[in-house]
Amino acid sequence: MLAFAAIAELSAARPGGRSPERASRSPGSSGRWVAAALHLGLPGRMARAGPAGRRPLPLVLGAKLAGAISGALIGLMVAPAAPGRISLLVGLGVPVAGFLVPDAMLERAARRRRRRLIAALPDALDLLAVSAAAGRTAAAGFAELARGGEGPLAEELGVAVAEIGCGVSSPAALRALRERTPGSELASLCAAIERSRRFGSPLADQLRRQAGGLRRDQTRATEERAARAAPKIQLVVALVLVPSVLLMIVAGLIANSDRLLSGF
Repeated sequence: MLAFAAIAELSAARPGGRSPERASRSPGSSGRWVAAALHLGLPGRMARAGPAGRRPLPLVLGAKLAGAISGALIGLMVAPAAPGRISLLVGLGVPVAGFLVPDAMLERAARRRRRRLIAALPDALDLLAVSAAAGRTAAAGFAELARGGEGPLAEELGVAVAEIGCGVSSPAALRALRERTPGSELASLCAAIERSRRFGSPLADQLRRQAGGLRRDQTRATEERAARAAPKIQLVVALVLVPSVLLMIVAGLIANSDRLLSGF
C-alpha cells in the first residue's frame, strides 16, 4: 500500500522546474550528492515544493536511504508472514516504498503549493489589470502584489521583481517565472504581458478575461468535487453507519435474549 501510494503521488507530478542541465551549471553543483540528486530529479521537486522543499540535498538523499533501509528491515520481518509469492512482492515493495516516501512528500507539498497559488491568481490578475489600466508596468504591479500579499504567488512574484531589480530583462524574468511554476495559468499571464510589451495590445482587458476564466474553472472544479463527495458519503453510510446501528440492535437483542425467550 505504501509503494502504490508513493507511485500515485509521483505519477501526479507535473513536469517542470529546473532542468538537470541548468542545475548542473549553477554554482556549487559539483559533488557526488548533487550528481545523485540530479539523477533522481530532486532539485525540480524541491523547487516546486517551495519552502517545504528547501532542505539540503544530503539530508533528502539521506532520508531516502534511511527509508529504504527501514523498509528493508520491515520487509524482512513482514515478508515471511505473507502467503505464497506475495512475500517476495512485500520484500521488494516495502524498501521501494521507503525510498520513494521523501519524493512523494515533496510532490504532495508541491501540489498543495500550486493549489494555493492558483487560488490566489484571479484576485491578483484583477489588481494587475487595475495597475495596467492606470499606466503602470507589469513589474510595478508585481512589486505591489509581492509587498502586500502573502503565500506562494506573492513569493514567486517577489522573486521575479528581485531578478528585474538585479538587471535581468523582463522577458528573462517572466521565462524564469514560468519555469519555476509550471502550468498554463501563469504561462498565460506571462504570455499576455509579453504580447502587450511587443505589440502594444491592451493588457488590462486580457488580464480581466483571464481572471474570469480562472474563476469559472475554479467554480467548475468545486462543483465536480461536490458531485464526487455524494457517492463517498453514501458509501460511508452504507458500510459503516448502517452496520454499526445493526450491531447495536443485535447487541441489545442478545443482552435481552433471556427475557425474549422466557415468553415462549
